[in-house]
Amino acid sequence: MSLRSQLEDILKDLKSTGDIEASAIVSRDGLLIAADISANVNAEAFAAMSATMLGAAETAMTELGKGIPDRVVVESSNGKIVATGAGEKALLVVMTSPKANLGLILLQIGKASRRVEELLG
Repeated sequence: MSLRSQLEDILKDLKSTGDIEASAIVSRDGLLIAADISANVNAEAFAAMSATMLGAAETAMTELGKGIPDRVVVESSNGKIVATGAGEKALLVVMTSPKANLGLILLQIGKASRRVEELLG
């Protein structure tokens, strides 16, 4: 099984959790590695903006002496975006429905990000 298909399987497993509408594995510099995103979402823009968002949070927290953030969560009335590190090379980003159970989502994202880290080294 190829690396790409293994990464895509991780994203499919995430989606089966429920309430996850889209997910992506993104390089730290914002390039799309793998995605499970509907055609009406620009996957490359989603990847780039997610990496920028997490990078800005990391810079802010470091400058304030609070260390590296575990994740960034953005909430709106239409849903949530959660971005977290998946090792030194990648990020895992998910988009959820508005009423998603954030605790369950964070648990699943944690497991998935560890799997991504293992695969990408």
